[in-house]
Amino acid sequence: MGGRSPARWWRCALLLLLALALAVAEGRFVVEKNSLRVTSPAALRGVYECAIGNFGMPQYGGTMHGVVVYPKANTKGCKPFSDSGLSFNPKAGGLPVFLLVDRGDCYFTTKGWNAQTAGAAAVLVADDRAEPLITMDTPESAGKEHLENITVPSALVSKRFGDDLKAALENGDMVNVLLDWRESLPHPDERVEYEFWTNSNDECGAKCDMQMNFVRNFRGVAQVLEQRGYTQFAPHYITWYCPEAFVLSKQCTSQCINHGRYCAPDPEQDFTTGYDGKDVVVQNLIQICLFKVANESRKPWLWWDYVHDFAIRCPMKEKKYTRDCANGVIKSLGMDIDKINKCVGDPDADEDNPVLKAEQDAQIGHGSRGDVTILPTFVVNNRQYRGKLDKRAVLRAICSGFEETTEPDICLTQASGVGRCQINNGGCWKETRNGKSVSACSNEVAKGCKCPPGFKGDGIHSCEDIDECKERLFCQCKGCSCENTWGSYECGCGGNNMLYMREHDTCISKVASSSVGWGFLWVIFFGLGFAGVGAYAVYKYRLRSYMDSEIRAIMAQYMPLENQDTSSHQRPVEHADI
Repeated sequence: MGGRSPARWWRCALLLLLALALAVAEGRFVVEKNSLRVTSPAALRGVYECAIGNFGMPQYGGTMHGVVVYPKANTKGCKPFSDSGLSFNPKAGGLPVFLLVDRGDCYFTTKGWNAQTAGAAAVLVADDRAEPLITMDTPESAGKEHLENITVPSALVSKRFGDDLKAALENGDMVNVLLDWRESLPHPDERVEYEFWTNSNDECGAKCDMQMNFVRNFRGVAQVLEQRGYTQFAPHYITWYCPEAFVLSKQCTSQCINHGRYCAPDPEQDFTTGYDGKDVVVQNLIQICLFKVANESRKPWLWWDYVHDFAIRCPMKEKKYTRDCANGVIKSLGMDIDKINKCVGDPDADEDNPVLKAEQDAQIGHGSRGDVTILPTFVVNNRQYRGKLDKRAVLRAICSGFEETTEPDICLTQASGVGRCQINNGGCWKETRNGKSVSACSNEVAKGCKCPPGFKGDGIHSCEDIDECKERLFCQCKGCSCENTWGSYECGCGGNNMLYMREHDTCISKVASSSVGWGFLWVIFFGLGFAGVGAYAVYKYRLRSYMDSEIRAIMAQYMPLENQDTSSHQRPVEHADI
């Protein structure tokens, strides 16, 4: 087999992929739907089905009112609408715009991004062929540049319904609709069961980056939900089998374990370099077994810590994606590595692995849930989640799975970002020393981590103490002595009679020992004394003058006073005149 040419290798690989595709095609893919209610015009009034797009943020558990608009140009939404001078930002007091675009010519995500940047609140894609509704998925290679930034919900509508909408708009009718996600996920009781179908591969481009960002952001929320008994969580991993005819081929031996029973695609899509698919299968198996052991010890939430730490400490690009590195992470979490290794078993054995066999069985749809064929995938209450893998969007979907009035408090706080530091410290750095806890998370902001004063770093992985003394940032006054502390500093002025003023970075005396100071105080005291005496003298003088004038006026009513003229034209004041 080793002498095969690269062309024959690729032909064999293509045959393998074809066989895998045929195996998957035998399964059942369920299109997740929400309802769209047209309230006007009367001719279209009714409820219609639409397929939830696997990007953007569906408003699980909620509704959205809007008015449908079909663009005059760029009807497929493949170019920025600003190129045509179009904007769909609603006017003050107006309904949000649901932009209707035609399918074709570009990726669904491109249509969604162009609609969002033009101001649309949601995008409706009208199918261009008469067929059952399909799921608008994210692209595998190109067209991913806007994937992380799309937040508006999207839905695919049938060709017939799309034509009816366009006809009504062309007729001048105002088309009002209500998008409804309230029944998109079942909510039978006060506990939600959900699954996360994922992969340990970290070299698959935008999807892998999005997946790891989600694990980092959602980890704290998931752990709190699990610890308080609100949810029952289980991770899962997709594997395929190698067709019997190719079990001994180089492609199968490099991509599969257990004699071709459990396979994964090559991480770099190149069989000659880097890691192989079998390396991914082994790491996936380790993560499943770690969850099983953690779950048996009633600590299933440790899976989130392991996956988070493994991605940081054992990345493929640094050539650390190894079993030894995985064992180091397991030991750091204090887990029983012997139990995990026993669960993993022998990847080279020509026999079934019961754990991976159960994973393959779980991939097949049952009940209302279809086959799992898209990675990553969330399944909530046996119904597949559709939309962007975002902390708030996924939490909203989980919260919509609770029976009414039984939602935990975290659904009311975390969905809006309030109180985020109570959940795994918001994913930020936190450390406690000598009973003092310091955190880079703040409830005053909706997201982000920032080291507190006295520390420096990224705020996520670490914050290091700043040595204010060594860097001569404070305590630079004459005669001052500086001592660095964790997150702060202590400044001494020398002697017990000196006091350090932190605000002004200076020292002052606790006692007034200066003669100049005492002399200045005596001047103030004497000045105040003289001012008081003067004010009292003025007061007495004015009071005496006032009393004298009053007495003279009263006596003048009864008798003439000395040197007072008693001319006949003057008369005494009589009582009746007073």
